[in-house]
Amino acid sequence: MTTTTASIVEISGLTKVYGSGAAEVRALDDVDLLVPEGQFVTVMGPSGCGKSTLLNLLGGLDTPTAGTISINGTPLGDLPDDQLTELRRRRIGFVFQFFNLIPVLNAVENASLPLRLDGNGEANARATAWLDRVGLGDRLNNRPDQLSGGQQQRVAIARALSTEPALVLADEPTGNLDSKSAGEIGGLLRQVSTDWGRSVLMVTHDPRIASFAQRLVLMRDGRIVDDLMLDGTNEGPRVALERAGLL
Repeated sequence: MTTTTASIVEISGLTKVYGSGAAEVRALDDVDLLVPEGQFVTVMGPSGCGKSTLLNLLGGLDTPTAGTISINGTPLGDLPDDQLTELRRRRIGFVFQFFNLIPVLNAVENASLPLRLDGNGEANARATAWLDRVGLGDRLNNRPDQLSGGQQQRVAIARALSTEPALVLADEPTGNLDSKSAGEIGGLLRQVSTDWGRSVLMVTHDPRIASFAQRLVLMRDGRIVDDLMLDGTNEGPRVALERAGLL
């Protein structure tokens, strides 16, 4: 899919192979992908299709066998480890299924952690501002065990946004939530894109949550098999999955 908007993610010929010989597994196979600035993209497909591998490579947590990745105009393959760590901390926000909050820290301390690790003197103020934006202005001093699952995921989203990243990577962000909270988080991630201008790339298995995105990328056997814009209806992702033979 091509676009005239500046691309935050540019992937070309991305391939990842694990093992060799009879044990070789081609987790990604010559994948091309562009994600424009401010677009919310969801990636779906069966287990083992390459979704998690794609996220790991985009997050700089693994290296490709072949192909290139650029984030916000910076090729990841050209960066030494210290600069890759810096880019990951400052330009990419991560949201995980199990929140990954530190139990002994309150909401502000958790949300400000990436900034404090980076020596930012405005860490608490910026974290507080983002917590207020995600609807937790009255829970600033609560620890994770004093928050619901949905509230903990809001803290995690505030933490991801506190560094003002260009890209947010969300790995099954609603997989550990009840249906109501999951829908609220899906709506919040859409707001991250539409209101706050961040590119969001989300992996999910839930067609209902996928429907919050603007665009759907379907994967099978390490390849992209469909790439389409969504119409905002709950049925869009399910229809696309059925058409691709993935349901």
